Amino acid sequence: MTEYRAVFDAEVTFSNEGGLQAQGFRVDLPGPDVSEDEIGRLFVTSLDLLMTETVTVHNVRIIEEPHKGTRGGPSDPRAFGPVNS
Repeated sequence: MTEYRAVFDAEVTFSNEGGLQAQGFRVDLPGPDVSEDEIGRLFVTSLDLLMTETVTVHNVRIIEEPHKGTRGGPSDPRAFGPVNS
């Protein structure tokens, strides 16, 4: 099965002031047809950012690459619930 990741630049503003910028960040994707809004959500979730007001992503490229375990993304084992022994 082919796995996909997004490579992008991002700008985040926070509701309590301040901001964050990222260049060349990568997140795991559930498939190749993902919106920029979804990529922004995956970015914020992967960094556990709180009080996020806006997220803008730029220069998005979708690449075929194995998942790396992004929190809240398609390779996050927590997304499938607890593992029973």
